[in-house]
Amino acid sequence: MPTTVRCPTCRQSVPWEGNPHRPFCSERCRLRDLGNWATERYRIAGEAPPDGAPAEPESDESDGA
Repeated sequence: MPTTVRCPTCRQSVPWEGNPHRPFCSERCRLRDLGNWATERYRIAGEAPPDGAPAEPESDESDGA
């Protein structure tokens, strides 16, 4: 029996095996999901940085000099 999954975007049942867009049903649903991440519609919960702290960690890369 082939394994089926639900598309996270449209909830349609789709086969897992042989599906080039898995876990999505189509490229359209895959791109809709990507767009939701890009526009920050989806977010991963976390703590806000303390006041005065940089929003992103600083890089330890040297310029090679």
